[in-house]
Amino acid sequence: MRRIQLALLGVVTIAIAILAPNATPDRAAAAAASPTASPSPSKKDPCGDTKSKWAHMQCQEFNNSAPGDEYFGRTKISYLGIDNTFKDGAVSAGAYSTDPNLINKLMFADEALRKWQAKYPDDPQLPRSYFLGVQVFRKIYTQPQQDLAWHYIQVLVTKYPNTYFGKTTKASIAGGFTEHWFALPQLCPTPLPKGVKPEKTPSATPTPAPSPGQPAIDLITPPCVQPSPSAEPSVSPGSSPLVSALPSPLSKPTR
Repeated sequence: MRRIQLALLGVVTIAIAILAPNATPDRAAAAAASPTASPSPSKKDPCGDTKSKWAHMQCQEFNNSAPGDEYFGRTKISYLGIDNTFKDGAVSAGAYSTDPNLINKLMFADEALRKWQAKYPDDPQLPRSYFLGVQVFRKIYTQPQQDLAWHYIQVLVTKYPNTYFGKTTKASIAGGFTEHWFALPQLCPTPLPKGVKPEKTPSATPTPAPSPGQPAIDLITPPCVQPSPSAEPSVSPGSSPLVSALPSPLSKPTR
């Protein structure tokens, strides 16, 4: 057996000497004995040593997640604080709300959510936070917050369509989505003098159907506001009596 191995080594050495005439026998034998060097590997996958697909996915989610003690936005809110703000706001809003204090808290959480999403775009906890944001902002009956609820819905169904929250949101808007907000209050009409008949009031223009892929809009008309009684203007000799007192600023509608 040893003779056969020596004979094979001699054949390889001769072949190398023929292909590389300048190589010495020692170099040829060393070249025959040394294996071909493998290319240097690329950047190592930090989760490459996992033993299963499930473990690999868990490792990736861990590396893509924001730390629990990292804070975002001007008010420095953690991702858990963002979720709690949205959940508490949904309870405080009841059926609907236009409370400016509640809106301010929610908008600080929205800012923190955007900062979080920009720094950790693949964080697996983001879909949950967007879903909780939809639940509260759809209860805030002001146009900016209703538009924000629709924006959150679009993020869920386009960026996270395969998550539980993306699938649930897509199913919830299968029949359409309607935004609700209050119109500006108007002054109540002045009572007509006795015997004067009111002019025929034109019928209200129906809300147009939404464009494809856009939400419907329910514009709520609040009760009219009674103007405060104006004081009789004092008219000095030679002055014009055409200047009347202005009504007080419109009050906000109450629930």
